[in-house]
Amino acid sequence: MSPVEPDRTDPEGAIAAAAKRCSNWGRWGEDDVLGTLNFLDDAKRREGAALVRRGAAFSLAQRFDAEGPQKGWRRRTNPVHTMLSSGLDAEFGPPEFPHGLGGADDVIHMPLQASTQWDGLGHIFDHGIAYNGRRASTVVTSEGDRLTGIETVAGRIAGRGVLLDVGRAVGQDGELPDGFAITVDHIQATISAQGESSRAGRGDLLLVRTGQLTRARRDVAEGRGWGDYAGGPAPGLSFTTADWLHDTEIAGIATDTWGFEVRPNEFDVAFQPLHQVCIPHIGLFLGEMWDLDALADDCASDGVYEFFLAAAPLPVTGAVGAPVNPIAVK
Repeated sequence: MSPVEPDRTDPEGAIAAAAKRCSNWGRWGEDDVLGTLNFLDDAKRREGAALVRRGAAFSLAQRFDAEGPQKGWRRRTNPVHTMLSSGLDAEFGPPEFPHGLGGADDVIHMPLQASTQWDGLGHIFDHGIAYNGRRASTVVTSEGDRLTGIETVAGRIAGRGVLLDVGRAVGQDGELPDGFAITVDHIQATISAQGESSRAGRGDLLLVRTGQLTRARRDVAEGRGWGDYAGGPAPGLSFTTADWLHDTEIAGIATDTWGFEVRPNEFDVAFQPLHQVCIPHIGLFLGEMWDLDALADDCASDGVYEFFLAAAPLPVTGAVGAPVNPIAVK
């Protein structure tokens, strides 16, 4: 499986060629709305569940709060959490309920991709075309994604998870520098370093740790803030991994970065070209801003890089992406 090296001066041509090679259009019928999650069947869920040995559980979500990394790009802001009623009302306000019963309620306002999340199949288009060859305007309207909304997969994303800690395997002090493009060679080197439990295949949920989130949180702790974590330079998957991502038949892939693929992108002028192949053509579910550090520490400690992973998105009807609190259990 040799990666196809693109001409960095011709993103249009490279994207079109990769899209043709990697297309899953029609693979599961013209009405399909699941994409690569078709690979994640009941047998894969049983396989994933059988990996639980110790019962150790790890949340892979960043916090959802006003101190997050968002800076307003495409009107993405950090979550705003507000109390509708509080203990102050219960203690000092007029009685709301009889016999002294009090309570607290709250509300949150946030873009659905403000923190740890899945990209749905209606999130990215290629020249106005959505997954499975549908016209974008017939899929996502002002009412939301009417065909491939994230709610269609709310009960499906659970199975065998695999961690590739590329930051530890090929990086410096567990981290890859911004702009580092993870190639198939780096993936294979990581598998070799970690062992057979880190080999991903059909129906698996692959997690890739770069170490960028580790570095960003260190900056926050030392008073430098989030910097350009949200949208700026980052390590990530190389465009040349498109064929590997297609051919391995994984169900989904998530990283600890804002944008999954390497930034700046590998063409002279381009924006997220791997997204443009993965989502509308492969039908691959992409997770971003996952917190993989505690899980990675545990995997490095016991040498086991496979686990049961439950990562159901919040089933917001018609959403093109949604928050998730993924749980890995070993």
